[in-house]
Amino acid sequence: MKKLILLLFFATTVMYGQDPDIDILLVAGGFSSPLDLQHAGDDRLFVVERSGAIKILNADGTTNPTPFIDIPVLSGGEQGLLGLTFHPDYATNGFFYVNYTNSSGNTQISRFTVTSNPDIADVSSEFQILEVAQPFSNHNAGGLAFGEDGFLYIALGDGGSGGDPGNRAQNPGNLLGKMLRIDVDNQDAGLNYSIPDTNPFIGDSAFRGEIWDLGLRNPFRFSFDPETGAMWIGDVGQNAVEEINRGTGGGHNYGWRCYEGSSPFNTSGCPDDSELTFPVAEYAQTPQRRSIYGGYVYRGSDFPDMQGIYFFGDSLSGEMAYTDAADPGDITFQSIGSGDFFVSYGIGNTNELYIIGLGSGNIYRVIDANVLSTDDVNTNDTFSLYPNPATDELHIHMSNFTEENSETILIYDLMGKVVKSTKTNTLDTTISIQDLSRGIYLVQLPNSGVAQKLIIQ
Repeated sequence: MKKLILLLFFATTVMYGQDPDIDILLVAGGFSSPLDLQHAGDDRLFVVERSGAIKILNADGTTNPTPFIDIPVLSGGEQGLLGLTFHPDYATNGFFYVNYTNSSGNTQISRFTVTSNPDIADVSSEFQILEVAQPFSNHNAGGLAFGEDGFLYIALGDGGSGGDPGNRAQNPGNLLGKMLRIDVDNQDAGLNYSIPDTNPFIGDSAFRGEIWDLGLRNPFRFSFDPETGAMWIGDVGQNAVEEINRGTGGGHNYGWRCYEGSSPFNTSGCPDDSELTFPVAEYAQTPQRRSIYGGYVYRGSDFPDMQGIYFFGDSLSGEMAYTDAADPGDITFQSIGSGDFFVSYGIGNTNELYIIGLGSGNIYRVIDANVLSTDDVNTNDTFSLYPNPATDELHIHMSNFTEENSETILIYDLMGKVVKSTKTNTLDTTISIQDLSRGIYLVQLPNSGVAQKLIIQ
């Protein structure tokens, strides 16, 4: 019922046909160096902490006191538990996959299994799928995701240091600096996975068969657009350019270390430009903007004017950024004003967008702040709210209330959680809202079945 109420709320109050005003609303806090956020097909959000823990954030905004799992990892800097994804058949097999730095400093891709308790995984169930030696401690990337084809995609950085001294990203016999695609449901001889025979370099003896794309420097985060199937990659630059790559199908060479973005970097021994796939968007580094992280194309329903926008960011500037997914190139940087150190995005099971604050340990919801407009705040014959927007107190007048009856006043947040519940048997009621954060809420009288939008500022 709560979800239905919220969907109806947004369907009637969102202002259509204008540029979005991107903002964030705090969902939960208290996490330790969170780096990733994923869902398992339900309302829960799984928050990945760099130290090795995965914690469950429930739909009501509470966090389970016991971690879903706590994996021993080598943590610090660009090392730690870096990525999480759930098997497409997770509801049946309980398999999920992680990307972490093991005790040897190498990238480890492993599978774990949930227990009979859906909120607890079995740390002893680890099945090691792939280990990739890392010559340096940086440029570990960390993202992994299942495509619509059911295969697991894994992003690997170039091995670290600076300038790719081993030229690993262009080396077809090395997995570093690549996007990999593997089949985790089958095994080839000598492997704990199989290599799909549709991978683009199958048949070329110079290439490792796992390679899907090459020429990447540090693709910390990537995602698929569920509408177009395109893969979007944010690739951190060396010292001049931050870039966004987009590819449909495999076989792309994104150019590093030959090019940094679309600018030459070290073109010795490089392929012809015609064999390279250049960024669809890029920006010059500044002292504040020099560490891009990839995000998602928004395909949720709560904010129609955000539809088809690719969201990403720069972790050093504290800004969010976005470009039109259908016609990328022009980039809008959005200052949020929270002072947080954003590091990654995530989506819930309805494709609504979240952003992660590494320093604060906060999880935020990304919204279109144009819905904060008061032009469409309605009154009706049943009850009225004032002031609206409100700050400290909310006054509710119930026009058709009969004093021999009682009414429950419910206030919901954007997650559908009841944050206030007050019973009254008077025409006029005053509620303190000092403990509620700035944002959009829904006030409902269940007995009458009507609801109104409340703005707290």
